[in-house]
Amino acid sequence: MSTDTPFWSAARHADRRPVLMARGRIQAAIRTWLAERDFTEVDPAALQISPGNEAHLHGFATTAIGNDGQPRTMYLHTSPEFAMKKLLAAGEVRIHAFAHVWRNRERGALHSPEFTMLEWYRVGEDYTELMTDCAAFLQLAAKAAGAKEFRFREAVCDPFAEPDRLSVAEAFQRYAGIDLLATLGANGVPDGVKLAAQMQAQGIRHASDDTWSDMLSRILVEKVEPHLGHGRPTVLDRYPVAEAALARPCPDDPRVAERFELYACGVELANGFGELTNPEEQRRRFASEMDEKQRVYGERYPVDEDFLAALAHMPPASGIALGFDRLVMLATGAPRIDDVIWTPVA
Repeated sequence: MSTDTPFWSAARHADRRPVLMARGRIQAAIRTWLAERDFTEVDPAALQISPGNEAHLHGFATTAIGNDGQPRTMYLHTSPEFAMKKLLAAGEVRIHAFAHVWRNRERGALHSPEFTMLEWYRVGEDYTELMTDCAAFLQLAAKAAGAKEFRFREAVCDPFAEPDRLSVAEAFQRYAGIDLLATLGANGVPDGVKLAAQMQAQGIRHASDDTWSDMLSRILVEKVEPHLGHGRPTVLDRYPVAEAALARPCPDDPRVAERFELYACGVELANGFGELTNPEEQRRRFASEMDEKQRVYGERYPVDEDFLAALAHMPPASGIALGFDRLVMLATGAPRIDDVIWTPVA
């Protein structure tokens, strides 16, 4: 049936209902798995002082009116991260949430301005534990949906296969012929001139005013991501520290960070971290991200000072966010994210 038909049409709903029921089974299976491992489900508030401080994430702003009648700008969160880390500072050790989140400037087959994020944290556990969790969730989703494989467009992935784990540097060398670590200083500071020279040698286009981050993103999207998660899932690990604003540096190489992303069928599903807990370093990274946002988009978001205060009390932890709707898409073979959302945004 045409996607122009409203979702509330009885005929279209009848077409969509089997996928939506599978969504419920997948969510129930993951909830059960987490509960059996002593995770507490929490319900973080969506209205926040800051929507997040990453340069290329865009929040929805609203106006809160206080009892004194004065207006104050607040935001719908782009992730429940800040609120959940405050709970870790308060003493929680294993928590998860199925949270509605909002991201502006995002709409397409894989993007909705409002979607569901599964986020979970493990206090005192290495971030590699999250990779094991992700593999389990892929299998749970496939079983709950009755699927032997994941599909998106022409791509196929076996959710029961062990994920292929490779570093960002290895992926850039393998798929783009780029020595990424050679473009990073000893402390992780990127060198755009060196990366531009390598791109030119490999025939990869770039603009004269592109930053190192712009160029890295172009290589990742055009040369690397199309190869990830085909046949079996891919864990893309050890991002440059300049691209991991909320992650701690790797102990064996400060140029890269304890950050990974999970891919299946070429689709990014999850973003995990060994969490940064140094408030001074986090403030510096937020400022850098907001400077970049100001440069590119002409705006910046406030810093949640309460979050930075809580960070000083947060224990070492690992945390991850997974796009739940995308997981349902791949498990059911749905072509668009709107097909797996009960009431998609008009």
